[in-house]
Amino acid sequence: MPSTIANPADLQVLKSRIASLTPDTPPQWGDMTAAQAVCHMTDSLLYGLNRRTIHTRIKPPLPVGLYKWLALNFPTKWPKGVPTTPEMKQGVGGTPPAELQCDRVTLLQALDAFAANRGNWPPHPIFAGMTTREWHRWAWLHTDHHLRQFGR
Repeated sequence: MPSTIANPADLQVLKSRIASLTPDTPPQWGDMTAAQAVCHMTDSLLYGLNRRTIHTRIKPPLPVGLYKWLALNFPTKWPKGVPTTPEMKQGVGGTPPAELQCDRVTLLQALDAFAANRGNWPPHPIFAGMTTREWHRWAWLHTDHHLRQFGR
């Protein structure tokens, strides 16, 4: 069964990996710092919880349904360089880091709220409409992607 934040064991693994981030954890790719990645992950979860807005939609390179299915189900890690909406991008519209420990607490609270949410989801900026199961799988994949970015 694929990992998802709906599974308490999978969620706990993500939380442990988040706890291992330090301000000086270097990225393996990209230009975000660990603190910026924490804020980016939080912003993305808060959007799914209808606590942030996104006006930008990203057109995928394949039909939306196929692209969504591949992204959520294909047995491979997400690639580097997937586009981010300006509203979530660090240095553009994303929330700037304050203090890593406080930002990490906010991320962990957002993960818990996201895992508990069962409906009222906004359209995803790339995948459009998604079910609760799909959002929970996306949250695990998105968080995993950025933790791998920092070797976690």
